[in-house]
Amino acid sequence: MRVDLFDFKLPPDRIALRPAEPRDAARLLVVRPSAAPMLEDRTIANLRNLLQAGDVLVVNDTRVIPASLEGTRLRGEAEAHIHVTLHKRESDSSWRAFVKPAKKLKIGETIVFTANADADPAPLHAEVREKSGEGEVLLAFSLEGTALDEALEHFGQMPLPPYIAGKRAIDARDAEDYQTLFAARSGAVAAPTASLHFTPALIAAIEAQGVNICRVTLHVGAGTFLPVKAEDTEQHRMHAEWGEVSAEAAETLNKVRAAGGRIVAAGTTSLRILESAAAPSGEVRAFKGDTSIFITPGYKFRAVDLLLTNFHLPRSTLFMLVSAFSGLDVMRSAYSHAIASHYRFYSYGDACLLHRAPEAGV
Repeated sequence: MRVDLFDFKLPPDRIALRPAEPRDAARLLVVRPSAAPMLEDRTIANLRNLLQAGDVLVVNDTRVIPASLEGTRLRGEAEAHIHVTLHKRESDSSWRAFVKPAKKLKIGETIVFTANADADPAPLHAEVREKSGEGEVLLAFSLEGTALDEALEHFGQMPLPPYIAGKRAIDARDAEDYQTLFAARSGAVAAPTASLHFTPALIAAIEAQGVNICRVTLHVGAGTFLPVKAEDTEQHRMHAEWGEVSAEAAETLNKVRAAGGRIVAAGTTSLRILESAAAPSGEVRAFKGDTSIFITPGYKFRAVDLLLTNFHLPRSTLFMLVSAFSGLDVMRSAYSHAIASHYRFYSYGDACLLHRAPEAGV
């Protein structure tokens, strides 16, 4: 499909720079492609009344690491500042990363990461092992395993999306604001933002409604922020992300579906790992490994009935995904309504609860 079909104009003041307080005070646009009203304005706190006993809410338990690093490339006496955003771990000591400026780096060169205080530990080093398109490199660090994880916690910052980091400085609040209530398994370099809206009280209310909470994992990569530069969706390459659906989670989801309950994905990340794990019949199977699933209109969803998600960037793979789920014309109408009604967009913004279009299911 033509990528320009997924374009729209967003006033800059609609981009949220901080989350709502409390988190469940964010607005929620309910989108029903085949029922009236098609669009309904609610709040996240109303989610407890929009789910039904017997449903299962699937959340992503990935934890965001401080994957944004500032370093220096050393070449003889010449130095150059290098910004690094890690996006996928390849081994105990190596990460794939996006770097700026990529042209300043050559294979075999070293980037040195330091901190400011005198009491900080020795610098962290990384060697450039590979270079590929879109500013991507493979970095081999001087530490591995837990020692590397601890060093990243010290030297790195939370990897806020460029549409936030470009408008204000990253600060101590972001360490908490950009982490979900379910964060447990370290490895993401971007938050599964739909789950940023949940509070303990809201989860308790949802469970009291008879809705089960099921956890899966997808370590979200920085590739989620890359623009689609191709003119046609068939020419776009998705970056792989690591995920897991346990055997226990798969069994829970299949029992819910067999009993007539609905599978509700909290976020496009939960949806993508579920669809990666689903058989053509709709049965969810245990899954562990990389996925580069790319969902565009025409895709037949196997596992997910409802999707809770934030508002996405124009021409992005995520806007393509929600258009596949609820219909392109429906989502263009929904986004026009959200813009006119001053909804807050992107990672720290408001959300929508999407019902699947009948023609989008198997």
